[in-house]
This record gives sequence, structure tokens and C-alpha cells, in this order.
Amino acid sequence: MVGPEHTLRQAARMMSARRVGSAVVIDPDSEGIGIMTERDVLNAIGAGLDCDVERTAAHLTWDVVYAGPDWTVEEAAAAMARGGFRHLVVLDGREVAGVISVRDLMRVWARQHSPTGV
Repeated sequence: MVGPEHTLRQAARMMSARRVGSAVVIDPDSEGIGIMTERDVLNAIGAGLDCDVERTAAHLTWDVVYAGPDWTVEEAAAAMARGGFRHLVVLDGREVAGVISVRDLMRVWARQHSPTGV
């Protein structure tokens, strides 16, 4: 998780350190939960913006589709395909329970379709 006032460089460092492609952004001054992805950082760099000055709040997605903790893998995959995104924030009530990525879905699919189940 990162805050809306973190710089893009700080967010990128945290995501890199955890080897993830997204970070949940919680703004304590608002009701929303947003998501910052590696693509958001890449787009800012590509536009020539200064990653040490730009704040995550200006480069994240607030219009997030949330999954519930009881969603099936198929439901998560369908929502991601419909929305055209690679990360899905999982909420348990109002609390962030985690993030599902396309990589997570591929891992589950591969395990289910492997002859050895591994």
C-alpha cells in the first residue's frame, strides 16, 4: 500500500522491493481506495514527468472494480477480462484483503491443468 502523497519513485521502489506490479492507494482524507500500477508509472515517465516530484494521487485509478473474498477464480478472471485490467483489488467489507493479478490467475490455471497438479 502507498499513500496519495508518495512520489512516483517511492511507489515504484516499494512495488519493486515487493516484486509486485501494483499498489493499493488509500487516501485517509477520502472514502476511496485507488490502485497504482506499473503502467501508471511507465506512462508518467513516458510523458517526461519528474518521478521525484509527481505524487501517486495524480496518476492512479480511483474507478476500481473490487472483488469479494468469496469470488471464484473464474469470476475474477471474467471481471478482469471485461474491464481490461491486470489487477483486481479484493475487499472484505471495507478492508483491503489483497490484490489478484493476472499472474495469480495464470498460476492457478496452470496448476489446475497440469497433469501432476503442480
